[in-house]
Amino acid sequence: MKWVNVLDEVTSDLLSHLDDCFLFIQEAVVGGGTVIVHCQAGRSRSATIVTAYLMKRHQLGFIEAYHRLKSVKQDVQVNSGFEEQLYLYEAMKCEVDASSPLYKQYRLSKITEKFPELQQVPRELFAVDPAHSNSSEVSYRCRKCRRTLFRGSSILSHPVGQGASAFAHKRFSNLTGDVQCTSYFIEPVQWMEQALIGVMDGQLLCPKCSSKLGSFNWCGDQCSCGRWVAPAFQLHRNRVDEIRPLNMQI
Repeated sequence: MKWVNVLDEVTSDLLSHLDDCFLFIQEAVVGGGTVIVHCQAGRSRSATIVTAYLMKRHQLGFIEAYHRLKSVKQDVQVNSGFEEQLYLYEAMKCEVDASSPLYKQYRLSKITEKFPELQQVPRELFAVDPAHSNSSEVSYRCRKCRRTLFRGSSILSHPVGQGASAFAHKRFSNLTGDVQCTSYFIEPVQWMEQALIGVMDGQLLCPKCSSKLGSFNWCGDQCSCGRWVAPAFQLHRNRVDEIRPLNMQI
C-alpha cells in the first residue's frame, strides 16, 4: 500500500510524487497484479495520478492521456492546480528532475503559498554559493569586484515575451527592434538568504562590494522582454560577467 498525503486543493503539490506513484503502479502491473488508485471522491487526486501514469507509460501528452481516462470514467475532474502540474510533467518529458529549470521554478512558486510569512524557507531551495565550491561550470561574477555570484545551472530561462506591447505604458510607443532580456532570472543562491527571509521584495546587492546587482520579488516581476516571472530573482546582465573555463590541452 502507498499513501500520498496531499489535499485536493489547487495549491497542493502532487507533481513531486508522480514518479514514485508511477513506479508503485508499474511494479504491480509488471508482476501481474492490479492497483486501485483512489481518493475521497475518486475524481481529482486519483485521476491526476492515473493520468500521469498513462502519460509516462504510453508516452502521451496530458490532453490525450486525460481523454483516455475520461473515456472510461466520465466523472473525473482534475482541479486546475493539478492540471497545470500535469502540463509541466509533460514539458519535463514525464520525469521529475530536481535540476530542471522548470521544476526549480515550480518549487519556488509554491513557497509563498506554503510559507506566506517567508520565515521558514527550506534551505535546500538555495543553490550552493559558487564562491565556496569548485566547479568547471560556466559562472557569473560581479563586474565591479569579480566575486563569483552564480553558476549557469542556476539560470531559470523563460520563453521570450511580447516586448513593449506587454507593458501598458509602452504599448503605443514606436519602439522597434529585437526583444531582449536584460536580466538573468536565477534560483536563489546561499549568499542571498539573509536578504530574502521574511521579506517579500527588495534589492540584491553583491555580498562582497555591496554594489546593486538586481532585485527580487516573491510575488513575481516582469522581465524586460515582457514575460512575467514568478517568483523573480533577477540580476542585471550589465552588472555581471560570464566566465567560461578554458580547455587546456597539451
